[in-house]
Amino acid sequence: MSQPEAKPARDPAHIVAFQGMPGANSHIMCAQVFPDFEAMPCRTFEDAFAAVREGRASYGMIPIENSVAGRVADIHRLLPESGLFIIGEQFLRVRYQLMAPEGASIESLKRVFSHVQALAQCKNFIRDLGLEAIVHEDTAGAAKDVAARNDPAEAAIAPPLAAEIYGLKVLRSHIEDVMGNTTRFVVMARRPNEPDPKAGHAMTSFVFQVRNVPAALYKAMGGFATNGVNMVKLESYMTDNSFTATQFYAEIEGHPADKHVERALEELQFFSTKLKILGVYPRSDFRGNA
Repeated sequence: MSQPEAKPARDPAHIVAFQGMPGANSHIMCAQVFPDFEAMPCRTFEDAFAAVREGRASYGMIPIENSVAGRVADIHRLLPESGLFIIGEQFLRVRYQLMAPEGASIESLKRVFSHVQALAQCKNFIRDLGLEAIVHEDTAGAAKDVAARNDPAEAAIAPPLAAEIYGLKVLRSHIEDVMGNTTRFVVMARRPNEPDPKAGHAMTSFVFQVRNVPAALYKAMGGFATNGVNMVKLESYMTDNSFTATQFYAEIEGHPADKHVERALEELQFFSTKLKILGVYPRSDFRGNA
């Protein structure tokens, strides 16, 4: 009797990891950016980071913010500890559908499941239907569980691909509250892959903590203004379970090798107790078209 043919081993060099189940927005982004790669679903962001860090995947596709719901919870805390580098950014126009098992209708629904970000992005639609919103760990996972329970009172909010994968019926399309709703992703890798400074159009992401002296943040930011460096993002968050240890996540236009950026970072370093570059990468064309 012939033995069944063994499946070829997966090649980590052609795998990109993402958080969530097949059919999630992150899965869609993986397919668009890396069409020849296998997308590896991971239960948590930490698992996705670990897959890249341990060499089981070459890249990680990580959502960090949404134009409607804001930053993805905890992601700025996780990025500095991931041991990885940001090597690119990508933007995805988000399109959500209300999906339910065969036999369900708008009238039969009582509960809707999805990721907290998706629920926030569709909150007006959910309220108009009078549904109970229940948080799930990811959009596609919500669709999978709704399909498994086969309850006409339950629906999921997820991308169109999830309905195809899990055999759900689409009851409403384009249900996001704001048209043009967009999620920004960063591509993570084990090693930095900085663009040529001469090419221009670079972005730099970093975290820092300022010294405990009066007006330290004001003085630290002054170097960016005086050197003409455009800071496109500055966010603060607590670290170490303390109300006194505040860390800042920032993004600027420019490359650290640019003289004006170099001078601004030197001034920031002077007023900081910690400065860590998370990545230098090409600026997405989407920024110019948004």
